[in-house]
Amino acid sequence: MNIATEIPVKNVVPNGGGSLNGDGEGSVQVHLNDQISVGKAKVFAVYGKGGIGKSTTSSNLSVAFSKLGKRVIQIGCDPKHDSTFTLTKSLIPTVIDVLESVEFHNEELQPDDYVIEGYNGVMCVEAGGPPAGTGCGGYVVGQTVKLLKQHHLLEDADVVIFDVLGDVVCGGFASPLQHAERALVVTANDFDSIFAMNRIATAIEAKAKNYGVRLGGVIANRSKDTDEIDRFNDVVGLKRLAHFPDLDVIRRSRLKKSTLFELDETPELKSVQDEYLGLAAALWAGTDPLHVTPMKDRDLFDFLGFD
Repeated sequence: MNIATEIPVKNVVPNGGGSLNGDGEGSVQVHLNDQISVGKAKVFAVYGKGGIGKSTTSSNLSVAFSKLGKRVIQIGCDPKHDSTFTLTKSLIPTVIDVLESVEFHNEELQPDDYVIEGYNGVMCVEAGGPPAGTGCGGYVVGQTVKLLKQHHLLEDADVVIFDVLGDVVCGGFASPLQHAERALVVTANDFDSIFAMNRIATAIEAKAKNYGVRLGGVIANRSKDTDEIDRFNDVVGLKRLAHFPDLDVIRRSRLKKSTLFELDETPELKSVQDEYLGLAAALWAGTDPLHVTPMKDRDLFDFLGFD
């Protein structure tokens, strides 16, 4: 099977001029099988501008949940398949790679073929994806969840974290929203990151009309201050859940292929670890769903302007 041309993309519903499924004007969305459910686990989808630190945030949040005694599965949804390497110390095989190796005969796969145990017991999966411009990432995410369910791996999970590719408009972006309870947005205290956050919030609000996902809040990352983030949140109805400053130790953790919980402890590092543990505890306890009114692009452009 040629992955570049033959991945079956079914139920692509064009909604131009009048949405048949409520996904928003002009939406062309891949609708997955409604019977493919994650189950009883708490499910979080992590979004943000490309390069903002979603994978670093997701991996350390996964470890924080595991430190609280929770059984965690982290699913990387980016074709770059680099979401989990700080947990596993390697680039693990992707779901799409192993499916292709058995000519897409799911029954020939075993969990060990695509699920790798990472640091502190976090179970790691990389969905992967087709080459750029050749297919739909949403299909791959759906197949990943289907495989995990087929092998009964979701039944024992307490937490599932989807680490989603950047602010792009495709099924790979939207597919995790069909499974998640809360969507979290990682952002920095700058124009580009907040602009992307606004567009992501718009997409998530549209999907919330059809699915159970709701915006859970904002994670400020790589930022000394949060004044612009907080100002924006106050206007649209978002809420900041955590703040991770722009620290060299966080950058170095990625180069060391390690999570922050594996590095030699310093007072600075301990404060970051505590922030992650506090975030995990708050998310486990449950956050109120946020009802957001995103801004129009040009209004936001003026709002974020400086004198």
